[in-house]
Amino acid sequence: MDSGKDGFFRRFSWHTFVVGLALVIVVVLVLFTDIFAKPQTDLLRQLILMLGALVILSALLAMLSRLFKILDALKDNSARLKEVAGALENISTELTHINHSTRVSETAKAIAFRDEDRQSLREAVFDKLQQQDFDAANEIIGEIARRPEYKELAEQLRVQARRYHDATDQERMTQVIAHIERLLDTCQWAKASVQIEGLIKAHPDNERAKAMRQILLDKKRQRKRVLLAAWDDAVKAQETDRSLDILKELDFYLSPNEGLALQEAARDVFRTKLHNLGVQFAIAVADKQWVGALEIGQQIMKDFPNSKMSEEIRDKLDVLRQNVQMQSS
Repeated sequence: MDSGKDGFFRRFSWHTFVVGLALVIVVVLVLFTDIFAKPQTDLLRQLILMLGALVILSALLAMLSRLFKILDALKDNSARLKEVAGALENISTELTHINHSTRVSETAKAIAFRDEDRQSLREAVFDKLQQQDFDAANEIIGEIARRPEYKELAEQLRVQARRYHDATDQERMTQVIAHIERLLDTCQWAKASVQIEGLIKAHPDNERAKAMRQILLDKKRQRKRVLLAAWDDAVKAQETDRSLDILKELDFYLSPNEGLALQEAARDVFRTKLHNLGVQFAIAVADKQWVGALEIGQQIMKDFPNSKMSEEIRDKLDVLRQNVQMQSS
């Protein structure tokens, strides 16, 4: 507060000095001379008084002019503060929206992870049952039952554990094979393979157990044929996004030679996808839809990191982000 006052007086120091000097001169002339008492000096006295008055008036006008400028600056600063406050309010609203979206996304992820957890817990219990370690299986089920959201799952596992415990060897094998078939139906090839090898190890002379290896291979070939047919249909229908989704899964099943055979068609799909994204990006920029342009640009950089378009977008990424911030405010 004191520094503000000091700044104010510094701004008007020379005005104060001029006014004070004029007053001092007039006082000195009145007290120490008779210049204003002589009739012949009436004209000189009037001139001096007029000069002093003009000096004082000029200083006052200059002070008022500076004061008005300061008031204008204060008004301008007040308007800017209102703009900043409005921008902060907009940012707060955006952050609230983002936070809400993040919570929704996290909830969706939690549900997905919960489903994966359920499958993992089933696998853990079933592994212990296959090893005939029933105490460990029951201990795991007991831990699962402590979680309120898993009480129903725990009860299902208890029933399964009792059924497995009371079953004959042949019935246990049937349960394991049913479990493996469920894994095959959901294309969980690695887990199914582990279960098959464990089954064969427990029953090395059982033809039904050994036959599961061939069933695994047949199921994988069948899935590969389905994906190839779907890929061909998607390419012919020019369904670029669907083609790419199929290709991502199909890549797991292809041999090096098969991959080379599909390479040219895959290139065409990728080129089409990149072209479509480039058009969408250009339209978003032309319409000044900066949020959409930024999202499309980031997708291009993610899916096609080595493309020339990706390099160009990467160079303009800071500008895009600034435009998004300005549009949001």
